[in-house]
Amino acid sequence: MPSATSYEAKSLPFHKDLIGISKKTVEIHHDKLYQGYVAKMKEIAQQLSAFAKGEKEATGNQTYSELRALRNGETFANNGVYLHEYYFNGLGGEATEIPMNALTEALKEKFGSVDQFISYFSASGMAMRGWVVLAWDVQLQHLKVYGADAHNQGGVWGCLPIVVLDVYEHAYFIDYGSDRAAYIKDYWKNFNWEAANHLYEKVKTFSL
Repeated sequence: MPSATSYEAKSLPFHKDLIGISKKTVEIHHDKLYQGYVAKMKEIAQQLSAFAKGEKEATGNQTYSELRALRNGETFANNGVYLHEYYFNGLGGEATEIPMNALTEALKEKFGSVDQFISYFSASGMAMRGWVVLAWDVQLQHLKVYGADAHNQGGVWGCLPIVVLDVYEHAYFIDYGSDRAAYIKDYWKNFNWEAANHLYEKVKTFSL
């Protein structure tokens, strides 16, 4: 199992051109931004390890201390890594008709139709500053949409991501300018429903 200090960036799970989202955007997003989060995740983990092993005295202060800064930076960097991995995992679909599978059936049951889910999720993407996540909530035992303004804000403990949309400007501004709605519309044209269903099949049986 990988540790945070040895974590390696994942390659893009697709090798095709996306609709609307340019190669330049994908390269900057994945090769620079995402991999930068991986590097910081490892750096922070290494520094925290010195405290955990007693190599540095683990004194803290809630106003400011090195340990407090590392603890805050850890959640921002780690979530920056993981959320981007879920986001890229959801791209590279064939832009064909929405398939019938366990996930889409669950979405119909909860939201009335897949189209209604897409409309609600997309509107949430317009409302948030950072992320929108469809997750399996292990306490509620059903699908739930959550939004986040930052990597380490808005997440809910005990929720396992399935569909993750990045709505930070870096995800779309080169290609769409300020037209986030057009970017979100194209996101669904590029969406990999089979990859999302694979995640759903893995997490839907998890409960506390």
